[in-house]
Amino acid sequence: MQTTFVKNEQVVRAWHLASAKGKVLGPLAVKAATALMGKNKADWTPSTDNGDFVVITDVEGLVFTRNKAVKKIYRWHTGFVGGIKEVPLGVMHEQNPEEVFYLAVKRMLPKTIQGRHQLKRLKVYKGAAHPHIGQAPKPLI
Repeated sequence: MQTTFVKNEQVVRAWHLASAKGKVLGPLAVKAATALMGKNKADWTPSTDNGDFVVITDVEGLVFTRNKAVKKIYRWHTGFVGGIKEVPLGVMHEQNPEEVFYLAVKRMLPKTIQGRHQLKRLKVYKGAAHPHIGQAPKPLI
């Protein structure tokens, strides 16, 4: 019996939809990252990008466990001298909730060209409305 590997031309991409209202950030981001990588499929191949599209709505309704909203800090450097920036998770979620979910999923994907292609298939929206109704997305499991 031979092992079959999926080729890029044979990949069939599905669309998944999930609402983030009342859901915890981490477990929902894990499900989204798994679907983006295609690891939930039986024909997953490490060298082939066979992941699906993922649409996440209502990200302003995300829930954080314990006191992560205060203690978790997002840090980055602007490139200038003394340019380190720090923003708590709660403040960042109030200002830009899409970015919080986007960063959570981005940091779970591989740090390669393949990971950057997978991240382009993630669609995050603030409200319940999204422009991908024509693709008939299935619920994200």
